[in-house]
Amino acid sequence: MSVNAEDPNAPVLPSLAAAAPKAAAERTAVGVLLAISAAHLLNDSVQSLIPAIYPILKDNYQLDFFQIGLISLAFQLTASLLQPFVGMFTDKYPQPYSTAVGMAFTLTGLVWLAFAHSYLALIAAVAVIGVGSSVFHPDSARMARTAGAGRHGLAQSVFQVGGNVGQALGPLLAAFIVLPLGQDSIAWMALLPLAAMVILARIGAWYAAKRRALAAKGGGKAVAKALYSSTKVRWIIFVLALLVFSKFVYSVSLANYLTFYLMDKFALPVLDAQLYLFLFLGANAAGGLLGGPAGDRFGRRVVIWFSVLGAIPFALLLPYANLFWTATLMVIIALIISSSFTSIVVYAQELVPGRVGAINGLFFGLSFGLSGIGAAALGWLADETSIRFVYQAVAFLPLLGLVCVLLPNIERGYPAR
Repeated sequence: MSVNAEDPNAPVLPSLAAAAPKAAAERTAVGVLLAISAAHLLNDSVQSLIPAIYPILKDNYQLDFFQIGLISLAFQLTASLLQPFVGMFTDKYPQPYSTAVGMAFTLTGLVWLAFAHSYLALIAAVAVIGVGSSVFHPDSARMARTAGAGRHGLAQSVFQVGGNVGQALGPLLAAFIVLPLGQDSIAWMALLPLAAMVILARIGAWYAAKRRALAAKGGGKAVAKALYSSTKVRWIIFVLALLVFSKFVYSVSLANYLTFYLMDKFALPVLDAQLYLFLFLGANAAGGLLGGPAGDRFGRRVVIWFSVLGAIPFALLLPYANLFWTATLMVIIALIISSSFTSIVVYAQELVPGRVGAINGLFFGLSFGLSGIGAAALGWLADETSIRFVYQAVAFLPLLGLVCVLLPNIERGYPAR
C-alpha cells in the first residue's frame, strides 16, 4: 500500500529536524529515502561478495563450475521463494521492523560463511543470507515508495541504486580484503549488516509513526481499482516476468562468471578481473539510477523499450571483442539493461494497485530466483563446453525482451510534469 500523506508532527530521523511543516515533510522524505538506499547498499554489498569470492572458493575447495552454480542457486532460491509471501503478509499486516530482522539473518549467514570449512557449510551459509534478503527487500522497497511522496519512479530508482552500488562494492571488498587475507576475513564484513540494522531500526520507527498518523486522519483505506481483468493482469505479469528472465539470466552470466571469462580469454590475474567486474557493476548502478527518473518523465514502457532495443546489438558483439572493447561494451550494456528494472517494478505496482508488497516480493524474488537458476545452468554449460561458449550463447538472451511489444500502455499524460 502506498502512503503519500505527510504529517509534520510525526517523529523524524534526528538528522532531519525541520523548521517549517512543509519543509520538514519534504526533508524527511528525502532523508528517509536516502537512508533506505544506504541500507540497501550495505545489504547488497554482502550479497555481491558471494559471487566475488567464487575464484577463492573454487581454489580452496577444488570446485567445478556446476558446484559454483549450486552455491548461487542456494542463495538465490532462499532469496526468492520467500519474498512474494513476505510481501503478501506485510500488505495485510505491516511490519515496520521486519527489515532489521532480515538484516540479522544476513549477519548470521555472513559470519557462518567466514568460518565454513566444508562445501555443505558454504551452501547453508549463503542460504541463510538469502533468507535475510527475502525479508529485507519487499518492505524496504515499500518504505522507499512511501518516502517518494508520489514520485514512484524516482523513489524506486534511488532505492535500487543503493543496491546496485552495493553490488559494485562486493568485488572491491573481495579484491582488497578477502583475497589477501583469506576466507576468515569475511567476518569483518559483519560490520555492514550491523550498521544496516541500526539504520533500519530508525526507519522502522519513522514508518510506524507515518502509518499511525495516516490512520488517525482516516486515510490509507482506499485502494485504486485495477485497470484490467484478473486474467489480463496475469498475462501482463507473465510478459513482465519474461522481461525479468531475459535481463537477469543475461546479467548473471556477466556478474557471476565475468572474472572467469576474463581470466580465460585474456589471461588476466584475479585482482585485475575483479576490477573489471567492479567496472561492470558500477555501470549497472548508474543505469539503475537513470532509469527511474526517466520512467517518471517519459513513461515506464518507453524505458523498457529502450532497454531492450538498446542492449541487443552490444550484447551480440561482446563475445567477439578484444579486452578494450569488452570493457567498453559491458559498460554500455550495463547502463542500458539495468535502466529497465525500476520501470518494470513500478509498471507492475501501477497495474495492481494496493499490492505493493506482493509486487515487490514477486519481482525481487523473480530476479533472485531466475539469477540462481541461470547461474547453475550456465555453470553446468561452462563445464560441458567452455566459459567462452557460454558468453556466445547468452548473447541472444536480450532478444527475448522483444516480448515487451505485448505490454499495453497503462500510463496516460506522459511526459510527466
